[in-house]
This record gives sequence, C-alpha cells and structure tokens, in this order.
Amino acid sequence: MSETKQTFNSSLGKKLIMALTGLFLCTFLIVHLGGNLLLFSNDGGYSFNMYANFLTHFPPIEVVAYVLYASILVHALYAIILTTKNRKARPVTYAVVNKSPASWSSKNMGLLGSILFLFIVIHMGDFWYKYKFTNTVNFKEYRTNLATGERTETAYTPEKADFEHSQSFDGNTEIIRVKDLHARVQSSFSQLWYVAIYVIAMGALTFHMVHGFQSAFRTLGWVHRKYTPIVEFIGTWFFGAIIPLGFAAMPVVYYFMSLSK
Repeated sequence: MSETKQTFNSSLGKKLIMALTGLFLCTFLIVHLGGNLLLFSNDGGYSFNMYANFLTHFPPIEVVAYVLYASILVHALYAIILTTKNRKARPVTYAVVNKSPASWSSKNMGLLGSILFLFIVIHMGDFWYKYKFTNTVNFKEYRTNLATGERTETAYTPEKADFEHSQSFDGNTEIIRVKDLHARVQSSFSQLWYVAIYVIAMGALTFHMVHGFQSAFRTLGWVHRKYTPIVEFIGTWFFGAIIPLGFAAMPVVYYFMSLSK
C-alpha cells in the first residue's frame, strides 16, 4: 500500500479529508448566502429567479454543484466513521494539540452535523429536487423594455413538457421565461413549521461552524500565534454569527411578510 493511501486510510487522514471538505463547504456557504440575499431585492423575484436559472443551466456551475454534493456526503460519511471509531478506541489527536478545554460544540459535533444533514435533505428536496426534476414549480415570464428599463411579469405556461427556459426579443423588449423558484420560496417560508426547522438548523450551523472552522486549521497544522486569533475571529463571528443570521433572516422575514398579506 502506498504511503499516500496509508495516510488517507488512517484516522489523521480521515480528519484531513474532513477538514478539506469542510473548508470547501465554508466557501460554498459564502457564495450561497450571497445569491440567496437576492431574495431581498425588491423586484418581484426577478433577480433570484435569474440566479436560480443560472445555477442550474451553466455547465461549469453544475459540475461544481456535483462536487459540492459529493463533499457533503464524504464529510458526513467520514464524520460517522471517525465518531464510531473514537468511541471504540482512544481518539487520534490533532496535528497540533489544543490544550484548551473542550467546548460544548466540540463535544456535540455529531448531533449538530446530524441536524444539519437532515436539514440539507429537507431543503434540497423542497427546492433543488422539485426545481430540477418535477413540474411542481411554475413558470414566469418577464418582459423588459430595454429603452426604459420598465419590467412586467406574468405567469407563463409552456407549450412543451420539456421546456426549461428561454430568452427572446420583440423589438426593444426582452422576453425571459424561467421557473418561478421565488414563488416556491414564498410558499415554503409561509409555513411556520418550515421556518422553525430552518432557524433551528441555522442555530446548529452556528455551533458547528464555531468549532469546525477552527479545528480544520488545527487538523491541517496551520497554527501560528499570529494568525490563529484571526482564524478564531473569522470562525466565531463570520461563519458562526453573520452567515447563520443571514440565512435565518430569509425565512423569518418572508414568514412575517406572508402574515401581512
């Protein structure tokens, strides 16, 4: 067996894979939050629907998406393997030993990860799966006057069952027809149980990220007295606070908007 294979089959190797996939997922969270913040654009869902259409029809993005799905599964699988192994034997320490007392989040990463994985399954089933593989998401037509910027929107019913999206021009008017994922979001976020699940999951994300982001750097051996405080600050305030709050704000705001209608 090669040294590389031996390394990645060891407990430390599995932790390295966990760290690398975890940091990749951190990057995804930043991008995903940036795109989802388009839900707050005051344009009737136009920007968000364009974003969703781009994500699902631009080939390079689709390739990255499948890498993302694989990373989630690998991260979860290796977490289960390591947790099971650690219960049977003495855990293998980090590349650089952390002498600080174990935090609540570090002791409950399995629980936090399980909550997040369940949420991902529900979330992707409600949005990604229905958007890509069912006819439950309706279409919308946007007509934009390119001279004035004025835009109108109407419901659209495709003539062909396999219709995905289209862009055409009628003189000075741009006509775009896409799936109306924004309406699906409005519908889901008008249900209190779904909003509660979403907010609980973001709470789990907070604790998961506070420990996970910092431990990834320790696993990789990237520890330095000058830079470690920066890593801890980013893990605590950016990934542990700003990003979860940004995600949680969406269902909460849309739920109260649905009550006011």
